[in-house]
Amino acid sequence: MNIRTRLSINFLIVVAANLILFSMVIYVTSSYNRRSDFYKRLGDKAITTTRLLVEVSEVNERLLKLIDRNNLSALPEEQITVYDRRNRIVYSSDDRPDVVPETPELLDRIRKEREVWMQRNDRQVIGIAYNYDGRQWVIVASAYDEFGLTELYQLRTVIAVGLLVTLTLVGLTGWFYAGRSLQPITDVVRQVDAITVSKLDQRVRAGSDGDEMARLADTFNRMLDRVQAAFDIQRNFVANASHELRTPLTVITGQIETTLIKSRTVEEHEAKWRALLETMHHLNKLANGLLQLAQVSIDQTGKTFRELSVDEVVSQAARLLRTRQPDFHVGFHIGSDADADPPDLSMTGDESLLTTAFLNLMENACKFSSDKKVEVSLDADEQWVTIRFRDRGIGISPTDMPYIYVPFFRAENARHVKGHGIGLPLTQSIIQLHNGKIGVESEVNQGTEITLQLPKRL
Repeated sequence: MNIRTRLSINFLIVVAANLILFSMVIYVTSSYNRRSDFYKRLGDKAITTTRLLVEVSEVNERLLKLIDRNNLSALPEEQITVYDRRNRIVYSSDDRPDVVPETPELLDRIRKEREVWMQRNDRQVIGIAYNYDGRQWVIVASAYDEFGLTELYQLRTVIAVGLLVTLTLVGLTGWFYAGRSLQPITDVVRQVDAITVSKLDQRVRAGSDGDEMARLADTFNRMLDRVQAAFDIQRNFVANASHELRTPLTVITGQIETTLIKSRTVEEHEAKWRALLETMHHLNKLANGLLQLAQVSIDQTGKTFRELSVDEVVSQAARLLRTRQPDFHVGFHIGSDADADPPDLSMTGDESLLTTAFLNLMENACKFSSDKKVEVSLDADEQWVTIRFRDRGIGISPTDMPYIYVPFFRAENARHVKGHGIGLPLTQSIIQLHNGKIGVESEVNQGTEITLQLPKRL
């Protein structure tokens, strides 16, 4: 069942429930008022007849029957019976068999309650205790409310027909307006269906004046922006990765083919194998970088976040750097000169990932600096831990700055240094995983300063 049908049916059910409830209230109220009014009229008629009988001496039973028979206000099938205190009938307006069995118990109940309303089949019955001149009579009057019941029947018919017509109109109107209200959604679906891999630049247009459909379209467009950006990154990543992988594989293939062309001495073979081994190390480092970048960017499971001290992680990364590159140097500075006590450098994070990020930044700083040195300063406040990596290397030009986080991008002035362009994008992904911030300030031939801000609590 589609949304339009569900909306129409739900709207019809709600309106029908309200209309039926309202109609029932009208009918029950009308029925009660009809019943109460008829009992009042029947009681007034019974009291009037009894007064003529007991209070007017000139009126006898025969004359009273004649008056009742020719009275224009007589009720349909009216029957009035008057009893004395010994339960003897002193007057009966009609000789027909009484439909009400006036038992002594009933007459005693009327004397006790003063007025009793009853229903016998389709007739309404009222019993009244009447006192005059120290004597008491019991009046039992019954009649058939032909006019009131006819009006109730007509009211039922009007309500039933009115409900049928109204609910039909409500159903058609609900179907029309549901379709009209959902038309923008249909337009959005049509526009989204038209967006393909080759048309990711298209955007959705729907709604106006900031309504819900306009916000839905904006949400779709923001999602498409992210999809297009991810697709472009993936396409560039595949292209660059293919190129970076093809180069060492080509070198390896060429070395092997050259070796096999003719016989060589042991020294020549060793030289070739050393060149191949260096190329394999280069290829292995590239594969590891690609794997780490994919794991950090895509797989968020399996990350171990625990309490750690940033200065210990930085020291560990520095030791790894000196193990790999003994000629690289790292200088440390903790806190500001005005601080009397060292800052609290504890935070929650993944030690392995942070070590990789710090190691990448240190290695890049030393690699692109003539003095092979990086200065690392650490500071902290109540919410953030701040780490700065400062070198005096070749720097980054303003034209290259927007692309430094693109995998495999390498600035023009950095192409003479071995590398793959993976370190900084990998570092950015690790910092983002820790809900941190990364900032870069650089000047060509003056150096670069990279600032990391990591929250103490995730």
